[in-house]
Amino acid sequence: MTQPVADAHTPENAPGAARLIALSDGIYAIAMTLLVIDVAVPAHLDDAAFHQALRDAMPSLGAFALSFTLIAGFWRDHRRILVGLPVETVMVTRLILLGLGLVALLPFPTGLLAAYASQPEAVALYAGAMAAIHAVHATLLLLTQRRVHPSPASSAAVARRRFTAQLGSSVLIFGLSIPLAFVNTEAAMWSWLTLIPAHYVLGHHSQRGPDIAGCEGRP
Repeated sequence: MTQPVADAHTPENAPGAARLIALSDGIYAIAMTLLVIDVAVPAHLDDAAFHQALRDAMPSLGAFALSFTLIAGFWRDHRRILVGLPVETVMVTRLILLGLGLVALLPFPTGLLAAYASQPEAVALYAGAMAAIHAVHATLLLLTQRRVHPSPASSAAVARRRFTAQLGSSVLIFGLSIPLAFVNTEAAMWSWLTLIPAHYVLGHHSQRGPDIAGCEGRP
């Protein structure tokens, strides 16, 4: 989903990081599993009703696939952020818990999107949840930038800023799709696909121009 944070300073088995990683792994696993609850076909249907039920299940399957992919990316990003934290502070812990709470809530907007994709409120709520989680991760990176990579010119600091920029682009894309949903729900959902080229361009630009990237996004 995004580029990794290079040269993490804190080992994964450090006491603070280990607790937070274990908690986050459990919450992400539960959220991923709960996504499939809305994907179901009633039993004892005749042929016509069975095929109709399969067609009716397609929106739920699509919402499941979308949310599972995004949550998997969140989990990967979240783990990289936690492993890179040098210390566990109250502010950082609160932000992490806020992000985990939003992830735990994701099965609700996912089910709402599957059942009411034509309703702007459902699309806006889903986009808002996604934007909020990306914003929490970006904020965590910004708050801990100096502690993790004191030298802004290092390759690791550049990679971390690239990571933050990609998360910021996700916040922007999902955020802009919220008002768009009240104009055209389909256009709002299709706009989420721009995450792919946005992340590629940000990562590719930083790799080709390390000197420019090293001056951008300094805390």
